[in-house]
Amino acid sequence: MIERYSVPELTAIWSDEHKFQTWLKVELAVVEAWGDEGVIPAEDVAAITSKAKVHVPDVMRYIEETHHDVTAFLRSVADSLGDESRWVHYGLTSNDVWDTATCLQFVDALNFLTAQVGELKAVITKRAIEHRRTICIGRTHGVHAEPTTFGLKLAVWVDELRRHEERLALAREHVAVGQMSGPVGTHASVPPSVEANACARLGLGVAPVTTQIIQRDRHAFVLSVLAGVAASLEKFATEIRALQRTELREAEEPFAEGAQTGSSSMPHKRNPELCERVCGLARTLRGYATVGLENVPLWHERDISHSGAERIAFPDATGLLAYSLQIFTGVMRGLVVYPERMRENVDKTRGLIFSAKVLNALLAAGLTREAAYKIVQTHAMRAWHEDLPYRELLEADTEVTSRLSTADLDALFDLDAYLVHVDDSFDRLGLVAEATA
Repeated sequence: MIERYSVPELTAIWSDEHKFQTWLKVELAVVEAWGDEGVIPAEDVAAITSKAKVHVPDVMRYIEETHHDVTAFLRSVADSLGDESRWVHYGLTSNDVWDTATCLQFVDALNFLTAQVGELKAVITKRAIEHRRTICIGRTHGVHAEPTTFGLKLAVWVDELRRHEERLALAREHVAVGQMSGPVGTHASVPPSVEANACARLGLGVAPVTTQIIQRDRHAFVLSVLAGVAASLEKFATEIRALQRTELREAEEPFAEGAQTGSSSMPHKRNPELCERVCGLARTLRGYATVGLENVPLWHERDISHSGAERIAFPDATGLLAYSLQIFTGVMRGLVVYPERMRENVDKTRGLIFSAKVLNALLAAGLTREAAYKIVQTHAMRAWHEDLPYRELLEADTEVTSRLSTADLDALFDLDAYLVHVDDSFDRLGLVAEATA
């Protein structure tokens, strides 16, 4: 049974409590940096770093008066200090704190999501190895093509998740920066040395040049990467939904018989509702990627048209992806696979799926492509319309039997021939070695 997941760890990252504590962390790093410059007396640095606190209920109450988040925050911090509070936020503008703290939150969120992607990858790797030689039909345009294996299908997903791990790492690199450059980014009120010192204390790189904000192309890239991960989850979930259809029934998401219900009126229903949920959330995440791109162009050195959208998009996008990853990891861990049904579907077209091998064999035997294709397709269409065994039609054609022996046809109609290079793909990915490491 799949749990109804929540993601409390990620929710906490974007909570008001954590946000304001992160703001305070940024402010303290700057205070210490000013102390290193000799601007803030050492005793005031010590007092601030040991006593400064923020009380979220007070911040919320002060916001009602000030209509400004940062001044309300600073007022709450000042409540915990004495005269030394004058040094908190010295030389800074609001977004020096806000944007730098947001980047710290994004780093935490991306670390969390990267770990989740790694967990999903490990689960799919295990299932891929389990079904490395489980033959199923490959479909193009939704129509039977040639045999493949279920494990190979899953190996493709593993490779895709590896690329997403690389993109998440790059997104983290792009967003792991801070700024303390003053009202319009000129460093007129805070020197670059203080900025570099404070960012180093926070474990962040320095945004080389800024206006009043860290530029929003960084955030847009992060949201686009999250949407890309979600798009792959939708792709995977769509495959399972398709395989769970009654006509196919090759695989299905877990279902708790005796407890879970699929329909209020039809007790027999076993619906792929978890995979459908993943697909719907992916569409929402693509919307947030668009929001990120819309926030890139701002007026001059800054406006706040991006602010309201980001308050929703950043926590929602990371949270929805975390939720989707947890759901789909559970689906893959408990996925029910029906190898016998897969084999039945392979045999459903009575040998038509071997047409490409027959075509190539006739070409190798000396026929032109046009002549060989006509022979193979003519018998294929008759087998299709009359539901006849494809091999029997070929064996009744002297154009075929004069070039291909019974042994040749046995080899052409052998399913194991499609497994010859499956291990090569697994070896390229190093999946077996990775799973046993």
